[in-house]
Amino acid sequence: MNNIRNFSIIAHIDHGKSTLADRMLEVTATIEKRKMRDQVLDSMELERERGITIKMQPVRMKYALAGTEYLLHLIDTPGHIDFSYEVSRALTAVEGAVLLVDSTQGVQAQTFTTLRMAQDLGLTIIPAISKIDSPLARVAEVRTEVAMLLGIEEAEIISVSGRTGEGVEALLSEIISRIPPPKTLLPVQDEFRGLVFDFQYSDHRGVIVYTRVFDSSVTKGDQLVFGATKETFTAIEVGTFEPAPVAIERLGPGEIGYIVTGIKQPGVASVGDTVKTRLGRSPVLEGFSLPRPVVWASFYPESQDDLVPLRQALTRLRLSDSSLSFEEEASGTLGRGFRCGFLGMLHLEIISERLRREFNLELVVTTPTITYHVELKNGEKKIIYSPALFPDHGDIVKVWEPLVSIELMTPPEYLGALMALLFDHEAEVSATETFSEGRVLIKAIMPLRELMRGFFDKVKTVSSGYASVSYEVGELREADVTRLDILVADELVPAFTRVVSARRAYEEAEIAVEKLYTVLPRQMFTTKIQGYALGRILASRTLSAMKKDVTQHMYGGDITRKMKLREKQKKGKKKMLERGRVNIPHEVFLKMVKNGE
Repeated sequence: MNNIRNFSIIAHIDHGKSTLADRMLEVTATIEKRKMRDQVLDSMELERERGITIKMQPVRMKYALAGTEYLLHLIDTPGHIDFSYEVSRALTAVEGAVLLVDSTQGVQAQTFTTLRMAQDLGLTIIPAISKIDSPLARVAEVRTEVAMLLGIEEAEIISVSGRTGEGVEALLSEIISRIPPPKTLLPVQDEFRGLVFDFQYSDHRGVIVYTRVFDSSVTKGDQLVFGATKETFTAIEVGTFEPAPVAIERLGPGEIGYIVTGIKQPGVASVGDTVKTRLGRSPVLEGFSLPRPVVWASFYPESQDDLVPLRQALTRLRLSDSSLSFEEEASGTLGRGFRCGFLGMLHLEIISERLRREFNLELVVTTPTITYHVELKNGEKKIIYSPALFPDHGDIVKVWEPLVSIELMTPPEYLGALMALLFDHEAEVSATETFSEGRVLIKAIMPLRELMRGFFDKVKTVSSGYASVSYEVGELREADVTRLDILVADELVPAFTRVVSARRAYEEAEIAVEKLYTVLPRQMFTTKIQGYALGRILASRTLSAMKKDVTQHMYGGDITRKMKLREKQKKGKKKMLERGRVNIPHEVFLKMVKNGE
């Protein structure tokens, strides 16, 4: 165990984490140069396309220093705030972390959040500055910034380039000398205990859990149990990641690897759970909590024939993502579908994109919403997950909604525009801190629903892409919100219903009605589009009917012939207005739920 080092890399999105990991694999000869490619640890097509890490990926490297061979276990973690719980479990599985800061961008808001998490867990932090070969690098300024952040000397900060490999060997040497070797937690090493920090699913071998061994060891054929679900299983195979899975005889204390469980039902494995000896009496490891959905949205198949394939696809995704939850629901307009819970907007985007790519499903995704706690006039209290189920304005006594604590890092020249944006999104600024080069950290509290109202895109727009945001979901607070319904030809369309701030109800109704007016195709009859909230119609537009010259085939004759035909058409239009239904195409639903279209 003295020759094992377990570490992770903490970095904001696009700060060069995956590129640095590539160079480490090259320097340690874990992967041959001819097999090397960019973002080698990002195996998902979506990760490589977007240049972000979505799925955690551990890797085992061997590195010789001063005549001694060391085992280095790196866990490549996602950088986005949506996956903060998964990142916290990965950090629990290691003893140290490399804090990587981009020399062209400096310290970002997300860096603070993950760094605090690592410090709270007592990890050894090794600061490093990346992209030093870039012509835009501000190495001296960023070095001062990181030194102030950690309260250390600038000489302790290592400069590296993931592109050229400069400084990577010095960083590996620092990892070995400064990060302590792993320790066992139980005094007597006769019971196996390991932390599940991630898992995946295989059609042939079932759930494969990624685990850090804390006590004793595990071998093929051992009888094991999950601490939270009490599900028992036999270890079919144990192994390590190099970075492809490699089966080994035994996974010892302090090591990181995988265990093939053979379990083929969802909900058994969870990130943060403990896997241990079946008959052992040792307690589970601390820190486990069930994933809590933050954002909700409904998925409906474009064709109802795809309902069963959609259910199978969601079940399949849940086998490798315990934070995804779903239940079946029905809508009068959209038919049957599934109400799904997500960790955040990026998580929602990833799941919907994977359903389209990996399972070839065409979906209608409703406007994302959050959970509201409502007290009604009859004394009943409800938890509302869907805007369509939100009670009418006159039936409500009180509504509570979740708040978020946000941290926003920005250059000073954008401070005024960002303060105006925060005010528009009902944020309360609690503190501001100034860093080197005058960069400002803004701390504020705002409703979670406002965060979803295109807040991230607007921050990037007003700051020309220089500001960064991180957030943490907090407690509930009383809210002044109402349900906004959209009526098309006097018929409610549940997919367009959403919960909005009462003070913005008029504005939101105008925007929604105007947007639908521009994207809805004209019908054979005059169609009214209305926004209804606060017990009354707040906005209305009338879509004129399609016009047709019904007399174009008539040549000559008395004018009364044409007049009779027009009167006949007028009666038909009136009858259609009373009985006609508007068929809303799939593209209209997609355009309505997407921001900025």
